[in-house]
Formats: sequence, C-alpha cells, structure tokens
Amino acid sequence: MITRADILVLGLSAAIIGGLVGGILLFAGMSLVMGGQNAGWIAMLLSSPICGGIGYWMAKRLANKHGLLASKKR
Repeated sequence: MITRADILVLGLSAAIIGGLVGGILLFAGMSLVMGGQNAGWIAMLLSSPICGGIGYWMAKRLANKHGLLASKKR
C-alpha cells in the first residue's frame, strides 16, 4: 500500500528534479536565443514536457515498487 509519505516524497522529489532540469534547459535555450541561435527555441519548448516525463517516470517507478501496475508479459 502506498502511504502518504510515499506520495509526499514523490511530489517533492519530482518537483525539485523537474524544476532543476527544466530550469537548466530553459537557461540553455534562452542563452542560445539571445546569442542568435534559433536552435535554442527547441530547448525552451521541450523543457516542460521533459519535466513532466520525469515526474511520470518517478510515479510509475513507485507504482511498480508497490506492485500496483500490471506488467505486460509477451
């Protein structure tokens, strides 16, 4: 059973790691755009989906740890 502590740790860790990764990508993208490189827009636009993917991956790992996801066996 997943406890409140597990959910709290998941939320805090996903927010911190996602914020750091997103901030770094946003900074790199803005630096490139300010320098005249149009490729920086890609880093800026992908920073949010990557942060969301990190949180999703962490939640899925927690669910697998507690056996809540049905594994696909082929």
